[in-house]
Amino acid sequence: MTMIPQSQVRSALEQEQFLKILSREEALARFEAALFPRAIPSERRKLADALGASLAEDITAPIDVPPFDRSNVDGFAVRSADLATAGEGAAVCLGLNGETIHCGTVPALQVAAGTATPIATGGPLPRGADAVVMVEHTQPAGSGAIDVRRAASPGQFISYAGSDIAHGEALLRAGTIIGSREVGMLAACGLAEVRVVRKPRVAVISTGDELVQPGEVLAPAAIYDTNGAIVTAAIDENGGEAVFLGAIPDDEAQLEAAMRRALADADMLVLSGGTSKGAGDLSHRIIGRLGKPGIIAHGIALKPGKPLCLAVCDGKPVVVLPGFPTSAMFTFHDMIVPVLRRMAGLPPRSDAKVNATVPVRIASELGRTEFVMVSLVQGKDGLIAYPSGKGSGAITSFAQADGFLRIDALADQMPAGSEAEVTLFTPHVRVPDLVIVGSHCTGLDLVTAQLAHAGLTVRSIAVGSLGGLAAARRGECDLAPIHLFDDKSETYNTPYLVEGLELVPGWRRMQGIVFRKGDKRFEGDSAKDAVAAALADPSCIMVNRNQGAGTRILIDRLLGGARPDGYWNQPRSHNAAAAAVAQHRADWGMTIAPVAHAVGLGFIPLAEEHYDFALVTARKQRPAVQAFLAALGSDEARAALERAGFRPA
Repeated sequence: MTMIPQSQVRSALEQEQFLKILSREEALARFEAALFPRAIPSERRKLADALGASLAEDITAPIDVPPFDRSNVDGFAVRSADLATAGEGAAVCLGLNGETIHCGTVPALQVAAGTATPIATGGPLPRGADAVVMVEHTQPAGSGAIDVRRAASPGQFISYAGSDIAHGEALLRAGTIIGSREVGMLAACGLAEVRVVRKPRVAVISTGDELVQPGEVLAPAAIYDTNGAIVTAAIDENGGEAVFLGAIPDDEAQLEAAMRRALADADMLVLSGGTSKGAGDLSHRIIGRLGKPGIIAHGIALKPGKPLCLAVCDGKPVVVLPGFPTSAMFTFHDMIVPVLRRMAGLPPRSDAKVNATVPVRIASELGRTEFVMVSLVQGKDGLIAYPSGKGSGAITSFAQADGFLRIDALADQMPAGSEAEVTLFTPHVRVPDLVIVGSHCTGLDLVTAQLAHAGLTVRSIAVGSLGGLAAARRGECDLAPIHLFDDKSETYNTPYLVEGLELVPGWRRMQGIVFRKGDKRFEGDSAKDAVAAALADPSCIMVNRNQGAGTRILIDRLLGGARPDGYWNQPRSHNAAAAAVAQHRADWGMTIAPVAHAVGLGFIPLAEEHYDFALVTARKQRPAVQAFLAALGSDEARAALERAGFRPA
């Protein structure tokens, strides 16, 4: 008997996951075909507890509403024939009957010819009356009588029985979502309970050895479990009843036991993590043992979200979401929410769409439909859609985006200037009051805090100094934060301004070399000597910054033409560069002093750079821009900047 090496077995097992990549549409069609049609469980709920639920059956009105003829005004119940000749010059005198009809009062006396009965709004119409005259249209005529100087038509100011809702009328249809208006209709018919679709109970499990629950101590190489919390909330938002069962480590027996318990108690199971190829991915193997038909789709031509796994185990949907938060949430909303809402008896989501211009080129991958999160700002000629660019691991990509655009599977890019349809995450476009596009700095948050407290919305999009200047020239923002040094004039920022832009001084921040304290290659050196020492040591790894960043220009000036190990590692923020050094993934880099000190790194000052703002002159008088300028010059903001280690200009 030939023995197959264990490594080959593992490799084959890993590769079997993505043998069949399905399109988004085909995967969703197969998933729904395996689940529907199905009986939708229902339950009776008190009216007070039915808000937001979906009716499980048609409801017919058990009574007329109103249940009797009633007056719509305060006045007098009369016979219209008695007032046929009434007019301003010919008053008709009517005797008053000896009762007043209030709400809840059953009339006792008939309205005979030549008489009238006082009646309140909502009072039942007495026998013999066929109209009501308003009290304002009458005059007292001695004791026990009134003069009426206007004619009355039959039915005047009367709501007849069943005129609102007729007995036996279809009141509400199955599938109607019960809101406050529906509650009012049901209450008017005297219904204290209704039968609604029972919320599907959805078990949620996070998987991975690296996960730590919020509130616990974060160990090295561990991350907080964000998917558990966000998936649980998204289930509740879309008609389900989520039950979070915690995070399970990558232990096959332990995970299988948890999945079996979940399926025994719940209508649906959602896991996150454990969908990509790798020895630690167990979920897809376990699903094959949990019931028929098993996995419906594992591997979808979708970005983000290719590793999504869809399964049905003995009639219950089982979903394994990707581990990265943006991938998990996008695939959940795009692929799982339609199924969940259908199980909850809710209608499909009605997503609003808008057209927008994409100002930058977006690269894509041939063969996969790509969905790109975007933030919307108002440009000169319409909406502008900026891609988030943070990747599928970013929590804020989904939370801060306004919507997403689609790049077809047959395209390898979306060119700059393209018109695109953006699907919104909210019913309406939320255009911010102030748009800031350019280089990001933690000091910016200290200034814009005043605007947020005043109720103004601020959107800050980090694309680097050069990207910000380009956006300002195109009129896509109010302000572009920049810190660009000009070699010829040896000055900051001003040489980069063009017509239509003016400089607003911001603050000064010290840029310098960061390293781990105790590293003798850098301790006590100047910035120039420190870089020379790093270049002389082949084992010394640097971390760079992204192209277009002012910091990148400083680094390239120091390096000359050198390209040491780590040069192409180009994070987009000071914090990311400092983290790479602090976590031993790099030995040196460049950041600003406040960030270096915050993480306990050594710091060698290089140059005090000018972090200023290129203001679009045409937008200068906008209220939000004026509010920003006032905040920037305020004592409160200047003090906050100084406490953070910056020097206000």
